[in-house]
Amino acid sequence: MTANLKSLPEILTIHLPRGMVTPPVNPYGRQVANAGVFRALARHGGYRGIHVQSLEPLPTDRLARELLSSGTDVGVVLSSGSPLSTEVPSRGGILLSGQPYLSELAWIRRHSAADHDYSIIGTIFAFASPTHRELMMKSALAPLHDWDALICTSPSLQLAVQRTFDRWEEYLRERTGALRLPKPALPVIPLGVDLEGLQARGEDADARKTIRNVYGIAMSDVVVFFLGRLSFSDKAFPQPMLKAVEAAQRISGAKTHFIMAGWFPGGEKDRSRFEEAARCHAPNVNVLFLDGNDAATVAGCWAAADIFLSLSDTILETFGQALTESMAAGLPLVVSDWDGYRSIVRDKVDGFLIPTLGSPGGCLGETLAHLQSFEMVSYYQYVGAVAQHTAVHVGRAAEALANLIRSPELRRRMGSAGRQRVRDLFSWPVIVAQYNELFSELAERRLAALSASGAGCASTHRMNPLRGDPFEGFRGHPSAVMEPELRFRLSAGASDDPLGAGRTAALDHLFPGLRGTLPEAKRLIDLLREQGSLSVTVLLSSFPAGRHPFVRMSLAWLAKQGIVDWLPTVSAPQRDDQREGQLGHGAI
Repeated sequence: MTANLKSLPEILTIHLPRGMVTPPVNPYGRQVANAGVFRALARHGGYRGIHVQSLEPLPTDRLARELLSSGTDVGVVLSSGSPLSTEVPSRGGILLSGQPYLSELAWIRRHSAADHDYSIIGTIFAFASPTHRELMMKSALAPLHDWDALICTSPSLQLAVQRTFDRWEEYLRERTGALRLPKPALPVIPLGVDLEGLQARGEDADARKTIRNVYGIAMSDVVVFFLGRLSFSDKAFPQPMLKAVEAAQRISGAKTHFIMAGWFPGGEKDRSRFEEAARCHAPNVNVLFLDGNDAATVAGCWAAADIFLSLSDTILETFGQALTESMAAGLPLVVSDWDGYRSIVRDKVDGFLIPTLGSPGGCLGETLAHLQSFEMVSYYQYVGAVAQHTAVHVGRAAEALANLIRSPELRRRMGSAGRQRVRDLFSWPVIVAQYNELFSELAERRLAALSASGAGCASTHRMNPLRGDPFEGFRGHPSAVMEPELRFRLSAGASDDPLGAGRTAALDHLFPGLRGTLPEAKRLIDLLREQGSLSVTVLLSSFPAGRHPFVRMSLAWLAKQGIVDWLPTVSAPQRDDQREGQLGHGAI
């Protein structure tokens, strides 16, 4: 199949096995991020069609609800199909996955198409899990190339992924002597936000009054706002934020409230821990825990808030979408100088970056890694232990908050600068343009590789050697394998209607998808009844070529039921592997 190498794909294929775009209740950042990316591409990408690879067929009206705004007509044709089909991505040139695990997608491409027929692109929204990092690093061993890509949402994440690839490749070269280890490109494309919608929510004066009235907050009081999962492992230990707000209230002399909107992945146990921390570290601050899954509540918080605060310390964090959302809502930020946060906020322009301090690791860090490998500590204990020993400068955070609390003008100026930064760098049309630019660049790389080789990336290995055809992989188990000249005949005891009612049990009909239809099986029986013994080749000639693999499986299934027998092609043959084994034994 000829690769589609247009600068902009007319059809974008999205790999979405579960067929769901809308995040569930209590979502993780990856789910929210994927929903935003897919919807933005559908609405702003300029594609003629969006094709979704799903395990189950998806009705067009459902796809429209998932990907397009209600009542929006962007002229895009929506369709769905099997993840095993490579026809549509080969026409469009792009297969985009919301996951970073590209190995199996690359093997499917090689099996049914060709490596240069389209680019496979994954997205990395988390990189902390050792198990998931191992799955990602399979990319170094899969048939992937530099016209494929793993998108990183921040330069810090890109650096972490690049270092991991480098260490893994060094080990493989040392272990195997490998000279060439192609890998996907690692571009940086941040996440986007709905600027206009968030700006409207942030400027909603009625919502500001409503939220403040509901929770007894005077219009002259200052509200500090946090949005995210309320989890010490998933997002941040709350103590530095609580201590900083308490100190800022004391320094500024202004009545300050701290709203933490989110959800507790750890349930009531984590809620009690956070409430205890609030009583201990911010006893004079009105700390409110609100439902971050309620859209109206979150919208009201953006309107009611004066400052956004997030002192993340977890290696789970890679970008910080709540930061760009709050900037779009017009809030100044006080955030930790951490991972993707530092690529979003300009210190003393959009807000303040608060210094962080990491532990040196060494033998204790290695021990923690081993404990997690043997599941002696859970993944969340693993990342939580790292976060517990990562410091955020509480004094600097308190000073930054106090400066903003004392100066409405500073809050206005930083909020305005942040909103303009979102308009320039993080609005969805800007982000989609970066995706399209990446798609064009990868297409050019495929064209260059195809031109240089003349025939693309030829290989004798069409299947993953570790996940190949089980019938082929275990062909040494049976005494014979069905070959074209193998002959079949009806069994001596076969009845006139061996597949009729009452002659089979439920167990006889399991796994029907791997063989032909019941009428095809009956056709095989009729042919053998009419003509006696026939070879596989002759039997297949009575069926369309596209049905031959299924008919062969039907022959094996009929033999399994004892309805047909197979005849040896030569008398008492010995297989090569048996003869070799006997010769080897004799030599010993």
